[in-house]
Amino acid sequence: MFEVYLNERRDLLVIEKGTPLPLIATSGKWKMRKRVARVSVEIESTVQAQGYYVRRISESKNHRAA
Repeated sequence: MFEVYLNERRDLLVIEKGTPLPLIATSGKWKMRKRVARVSVEIESTVQAQGYYVRRISESKNHRAA
């Protein structure tokens, strides 16, 4: 099981359930959004390798240019 966090800069952080937030997460306020049972293979392998997965959520996907 995994925990998904978002911060005010719209960064996404995924960690395994029960693990503490990594050092990169100490800069900024993270809010837990939800617990998920499955994630993509890319995210799962990254979490297993380095303990966390982080990426910026693009705001351009939500706002289309006219």
